[in-house]
Amino acid sequence: MADISASDLTLEEKASLTSGASFWYTKPIDRVGLPAIMLTDGPHGLRKQREGGDHLGMGDSVPATCFPPAVGLGSSWDVDLIERVGRALGAETSIENVAVLLGPGINIKRSPLCGRNFEYFSEDPIVSGVLGTAIVRGIQSQGVGTSLKHFAANNQEEDRMRISSDVDPRPLREIYLRGFERVVKDAQPWTVMCAYNKINGVYASEDPWLLTQVLRDDWGYDGVVVSDWGAVNDRVKGLPAGLDLEMPSSNGVTDRQLVAAVHDGSLDEAALDVAAQRVIDLVEKAQAGAGRVSGPLDVDAHHALAREAAGRSAVLLQNQEGLLPLRRDAKLAVVGAFAEKPRYQGAGSSMINPTRLDDALTAIRAAAGGDVAYAAGFSVAPGATDAEQTALREEAVAAASGVDTVVLFLGLPARIESEGYDRTDIDLPAEQLALLDALLEVTPNIVVVLSNGGVVALPFAGRVPAIVEAWLLGQAGGSATADVLFGDVNPSGKLTETIPLRLSDTPAYLDFPGEFGHVRYGEGLFVGYRWYDARGLDVAFPFGHGLSYTTFAYGDASASVGADGDVVVTVPVTNTGAVAGREVVQAYVAPVASAVQRAPRELKAFASVALEPGETRSVSLTVRRDDLAYWDTRVDRWVVEGGEYTVEVAASSRDVRSTVTVAIDGDQVVLPLSRESSMGEVLAHPIAGPIIQAAIAQMMQGMEGVADIMPEGVDPTAMMASFPFGRISMMAGDAASPEMIDGLIAMANAGGAPQA
Repeated sequence: MADISASDLTLEEKASLTSGASFWYTKPIDRVGLPAIMLTDGPHGLRKQREGGDHLGMGDSVPATCFPPAVGLGSSWDVDLIERVGRALGAETSIENVAVLLGPGINIKRSPLCGRNFEYFSEDPIVSGVLGTAIVRGIQSQGVGTSLKHFAANNQEEDRMRISSDVDPRPLREIYLRGFERVVKDAQPWTVMCAYNKINGVYASEDPWLLTQVLRDDWGYDGVVVSDWGAVNDRVKGLPAGLDLEMPSSNGVTDRQLVAAVHDGSLDEAALDVAAQRVIDLVEKAQAGAGRVSGPLDVDAHHALAREAAGRSAVLLQNQEGLLPLRRDAKLAVVGAFAEKPRYQGAGSSMINPTRLDDALTAIRAAAGGDVAYAAGFSVAPGATDAEQTALREEAVAAASGVDTVVLFLGLPARIESEGYDRTDIDLPAEQLALLDALLEVTPNIVVVLSNGGVVALPFAGRVPAIVEAWLLGQAGGSATADVLFGDVNPSGKLTETIPLRLSDTPAYLDFPGEFGHVRYGEGLFVGYRWYDARGLDVAFPFGHGLSYTTFAYGDASASVGADGDVVVTVPVTNTGAVAGREVVQAYVAPVASAVQRAPRELKAFASVALEPGETRSVSLTVRRDDLAYWDTRVDRWVVEGGEYTVEVAASSRDVRSTVTVAIDGDQVVLPLSRESSMGEVLAHPIAGPIIQAAIAQMMQGMEGVADIMPEGVDPTAMMASFPFGRISMMAGDAASPEMIDGLIAMANAGGAPQA
């Protein structure tokens, strides 16, 4: 295809390129040889509508590998594995002649109630950004594109088409945008998908600050901004704001609006040229990559990768008295409907038609050495009666009597968590908790395996010896769960979100889901573990936690600052157990002293290491200088504070193994002084301070009477630190006339040069 320029097109043709031809396709322009391309759903598998299927492609999509959704895959903390999964996703996308896979989703898990949390990686922006970068790189290596979503501050499903996420500048930049910035700068996704919601009252689809100033000017993004399907509110406002492609089709309505706006002068045609050219460039990029991978799909190989990823994603929350791994000769009972009919993905636009589906019951029976009893224990059918639930519970108790170990599958029915609505609590269904109580009456040896897309409360954690958080693990999750239970896979997953004791402990509890079209992000910076640590709250299981069938010892960490300002942290890690294992090493950082509000610790880097029994390796983690910065609202930019920083090398956010301090050179921030500047700010000013020290001393001499009536030991200068400099004359009298104050301010702001 020859290079095509927007200047080669008519006004109407340019407008036509900025919206879809149908639900999944862009518009072609046959006159210049520009084809249509297809964009379709992901993110953990390809959901491509069959020919002749419903227009949404919800009920009849081509078979594809369903890899673990982000809630599971994120718990692997395995960048290389996630990139491999991305390559597999890209290959399947290429085989099906799809140009852009709509994912990954990297929104922050602000509240455990968000119905779409299963599609997102973490409550932490560094984890979300690093893992999002890995999957984007993997997918795009196959000649197809990604769509980084949902940009931005899209953290709930309630009223998602209209809600305004009202968030202050620092948390917006430091928490909700930071992951997007990492992926954009490191991987340049072909498209970025703007969200449905408003941000501080402005629709994301028509926000020039978000889509142009931040995304393009600040971050250097050069791809296409596409709307979430149906996210456009005002197309004529949205296009010059930076929204290039509206999806799906508007049946020509918004195309005509753009043409009319150019004709009446309310839209500059140059803005339309820019958007059309970006879409042309996307189509040309897709054409260049088309056919890089040819079919047929290697179903077996991709299923094996899905099984490996699922095994890596399971988190061993607790394992008292070594109940796991299971002995193959043990007498076992499997209880719980999810063992036979697995929950392996969430509901909504990301639902995949899997190429095959493993269930845990079959896999456990295949791995065990003897007979394995099974009872459903409960029904997930919405109409199940109390009598039916009681009968199932009694059947399960009978099956569990006399066995060595019960493997109990609990979790959330699919109807409870889905795109489109949020959960109302974090509790497991009452009938499941009643089943557990009944089983504990006949045996203490219970392994609980959880199937859930969002965290659940675990009030029974002190009553059962072993808990495996198996999340939603994709089509091979059943066999992978058996691999973990029997020790064929040594669990190494770790939590990328905190499991709280109760919903009322969570950061957004009083500010979710909002009211009257607004949701206030009142917790500010303190999202996830930042909140629990700052408030000293107990949690069920902390961020970063995950056990293994072996143990790891950490040596003394060291840290050094490189020429580029990045901090390189090294620590020796030893496998002190009897089996090979993998440890995820985490680095949390905080300044020893700060001029602004900061969390007690923030994850800034992580790395994994595989170790044989008795083996020691040195693990290196790189903390980027940029990630040490906070957003300074006074100058509207990132600022790294100078001084000592504490680096905590840890096995979780609450399991610190080694601590080291490192000195960081800071960024200078010089603010102009004014009459409203405080005395403390004046004294701290790098230019003004030395210049006016003598003058302030003279002023204070004029205030000796005030000092005389102060209690002994009270420093009047400290008391005046927050006093506006322009009002000091009321205290100092003739020693600080208004003219003298203005002269000193002018001299300081001029860099100390005498004023003409």
